[in-house]
Amino acid sequence: MDLVKDWLEIRKHFNKSFRSNFYVSIASVDKDNHPTITPIGSLFLNRNRTGFYFEKYLTKLPQHAQYNNKICVLAVNSNTWFWVKSLFKGRFNSYPAIKLYGELGERREASEIEITRLQRRMKATQGTKGNKYLWGDMQFVRDVKFTKAEK
Repeated sequence: MDLVKDWLEIRKHFNKSFRSNFYVSIASVDKDNHPTITPIGSLFLNRNRTGFYFEKYLTKLPQHAQYNNKICVLAVNSNTWFWVKSLFKGRFNSYPAIKLYGELGERREASEIEITRLQRRMKATQGTKGNKYLWGDMQFVRDVKFTKAEK
């Protein structure tokens, strides 16, 4: 899979995956080379093969970034109809999963545009107690630069 040529398809896949799972999984490695998976519900992909996620509740991922900033992000389309149709057809019309490899940047304050993107994504939960509790005070993001993609 070509990161540059297929970037639009990759972004579409991540959007579908998020709608079916509400999160993606980010793998990182600690200073002793032990791998860890972190579920992230706030990863956004930009148009230029970069992305960002809101860093509020995370503990391990920021710690690992101090020693090793390399990550792998897995997005799986878990939509029931996608799988049922694929099983009956005996093939997938699109990839069931995509992995993106990348490097974490520094933690920084979120821009107004980034906060707006988060609010738009979480709009379905607006008005609930959980929405304000979970996403009401998201101030910091961490940039991600992607270097490789696999289907």
